[in-house]
Amino acid sequence: MNITLDTRFNGSRGPVTLREAVQQLRERDLACTVAPDVVAQKVSIFSDCVQRGFTPLRSEIMAACYVAECDATTEAFNRGLITQGELEMKQAALARQFLS
Repeated sequence: MNITLDTRFNGSRGPVTLREAVQQLRERDLACTVAPDVVAQKVSIFSDCVQRGFTPLRSEIMAACYVAECDATTEAFNRGLITQGELEMKQAALARQFLS
C-alpha cells in the first residue's frame, strides 16, 4: 500500500486524511506548550516523510527525533557545552539526515 497525504485513516474524531490531520495540527493553538515554529517544523518533517513513502507512525517518530535533536543541540550551545562551529555542523548533519 502506498501511503500519501491523501490516505484515509481513523483519527480520534473519525475518518480523516493525513493531509487533513496535518492541517488540523497547523491550525491548533499549541503555543501554551510548544512554540509555533517548532510545531511548523515538526509538521513539515512529518509531511515530507509521508510524501517520501514512510508510514504515519514512522513519519511521526522521525519528526519527533528531528525536533528533539535540534532542541538538544541548541540547548547544548546555549549552555556553552559546544561551540558555534559544532552547533552549525550538527544542524547541517540533521538537515542531511532528515530533510534529504
